[in-house]
Amino acid sequence: MIEVKSLTKTYGKKQHTFTALDDVSFTIPDGASVAILGKSGSGKSTLMHAMSGLDRPQVGEVIINGEDILKLKTKAVDKFRATKMSFIFQSFFVQANETCFDNVSLPLEIAGVSHAERKKKVTAALEAVELGDKIKSKAKNLSGGQKQRLAVARAIVNEPEVLFADEPTGNLDSTTGDVIEDLLFGYAKRNGMTLIIVTHDADLAAKCDIEVRIKDGKIESISEPRKKEVTKPAPRRIQ
Repeated sequence: MIEVKSLTKTYGKKQHTFTALDDVSFTIPDGASVAILGKSGSGKSTLMHAMSGLDRPQVGEVIINGEDILKLKTKAVDKFRATKMSFIFQSFFVQANETCFDNVSLPLEIAGVSHAERKKKVTAALEAVELGDKIKSKAKNLSGGQKQRLAVARAIVNEPEVLFADEPTGNLDSTTGDVIEDLLFGYAKRNGMTLIIVTHDADLAAKCDIEVRIKDGKIESISEPRKKEVTKPAPRRIQ
């Protein structure tokens, strides 16, 4: 369970103060998919950064499995992220001149996983996103959809408990975006992973168990948790 309590984040000083988060509180059950929904500048990315410990709000708590990660020292929160969390971003952030294997292997290297174990986990992650045949290919030779699938593989390779996805399909066409969404929701459901998606896309948000709408740094609404049985289509392959 993730408990967000009274998060408040301000920038600037005195008369130039800007409140990015204003007393934000909510709870996420284990294994839920959650959309943090809002327009540009609403505070949704700031909220994601605070929830993951990438940024420190002036006030509030983020309690994950009973521990307030905002009270951890820098090295401890870095270790927590490396072993418990993963991230996917709109702009992919893959290393163009590195192979798919090396891109996906990076989180495991940071976590100190042995080479033999890394090889097994990387191969499994690439196969999970249908890039098993690209293991030795350089990322720069992949299509946009394949690069985002590579980013998904890198995010799931360490089997995270929580995955943050910031506009994960924003740069993709609708067909390719649907494939990425299928991958994310399918993996989260099969593995009991908590999936937190930052988006302004109402259609994507509607696929999540919970929608948290944020406006001007404040919670505008939180939907009741919904559990849906989705009949998944046959996997579609991106070329």
